[in-house]
Amino acid sequence: MSESVKFEVGGRSLDLPVMKGTLGPDVVDIRKLYGETDVFTYDPSFTSTASCESKITFIDGDNGVLLHRGYPIEQLAENSSFLEVCYLLLNGELPNAAEFSGFENTITRHTMLHDQFDRFFNGFRRDAHPMAIMTGAVGALSAFYHDSTNVEDPEQRMISSHRLIAKMPTIAARAFKYSQGQPFVHPRNDLSYAENFLRMCFAVPAEDYKPNPVLAKAMDKIFILHADHEQNASTSTVRMVGSSGANPFACIAAGIASLWGPKHGGANEEALNMLKAIGTVDNVPDFVQGVKDRRHMLMGFGHRVYKNYDPRAKIMQQTCHEVLAEMGHGDDPLLKVAMELEKIALNEDFFVERKLYPNVDFYSGITLRALGFPPEMFTVLFALARTVGWISQWQEMIQDPAQKIGRPRQLYTGAVKRDYTAIDGR
Repeated sequence: MSESVKFEVGGRSLDLPVMKGTLGPDVVDIRKLYGETDVFTYDPSFTSTASCESKITFIDGDNGVLLHRGYPIEQLAENSSFLEVCYLLLNGELPNAAEFSGFENTITRHTMLHDQFDRFFNGFRRDAHPMAIMTGAVGALSAFYHDSTNVEDPEQRMISSHRLIAKMPTIAARAFKYSQGQPFVHPRNDLSYAENFLRMCFAVPAEDYKPNPVLAKAMDKIFILHADHEQNASTSTVRMVGSSGANPFACIAAGIASLWGPKHGGANEEALNMLKAIGTVDNVPDFVQGVKDRRHMLMGFGHRVYKNYDPRAKIMQQTCHEVLAEMGHGDDPLLKVAMELEKIALNEDFFVERKLYPNVDFYSGITLRALGFPPEMFTVLFALARTVGWISQWQEMIQDPAQKIGRPRQLYTGAVKRDYTAIDGR
């Protein structure tokens, strides 16, 4: 006999079925609650609500576990490539050699943008924030590639998915180049995904660009670490917009807009600014005391889901060291501040009791700065990597027979019904 939960309110009783996933907590199915009891549930920010059924990503925040299609993030970051992770998230399984070769070829040959698209960038001011450009540019893709916007057609859905994964690095690099006042660099088919992106960002016409394998590997690993993260704010936004039947380019543009917020994708820039404000290792004790006294905000620590060490943070720390060593910044004072701050936070009761462990944003800002990116590009890189997670979640939602247009309810606390009074009688 299946398990259920008895719900009683106002003299009415209802048995609600309990659904069990392969991993994680059980879920009480409340879909019939309102219809049979005239009662809603109240869950601000949906922190205790499962908004969908998914097979893509699983997080165990208490134990610091992140799985993509069942594979631990540590194994993927160490052994896989970003494009292989893209295939995994999109298709559910790791590809064999022939499948990966075909997928890589498809993505590589979708990296070019429509020739007229480059004119679109000229409509922005040169000092426009790259995330503002990304939001507008990605939304405009539907005007250039309307042959893949029919969400009812599986083939068009897959074409648009491939286009988004392939073209996002080109758009991101153009947003960067435009802000720097430099000419755009076109993609090359003989380079890897990460090599191509770095070249489009940092190559100049005056000299040849030679990909650095250490930096390209680090960039690829950073993409893997940000590929998907379950039902976060931006992913939930993509699903919500997609539930209306909106085209995938509009959905991803909405996800980018959500990611732009400092509480979400902008956290790594905030963490870097915090380290800059601390300045030197000597200032760390005073800063820590300021955190305890609530005079300072601690950025890059703690997580809505993780109540243990963020598994991505450990990988990012290693990647950070590799990049700094390659770039000759092994003695970076900000890294020393970060290391000292992390040591204190992992050992002092104040932080341990509150489970304020470092998250992926703590080290990513230092790493991206060493790669040559200004802070305003950090969230752009996040969006680039997260595109595959968004589009995979969107694909899953479209194919879910239980999915309906999103329509949260509310607890209304406004005025009761009242009659209109003419302005001269108020």
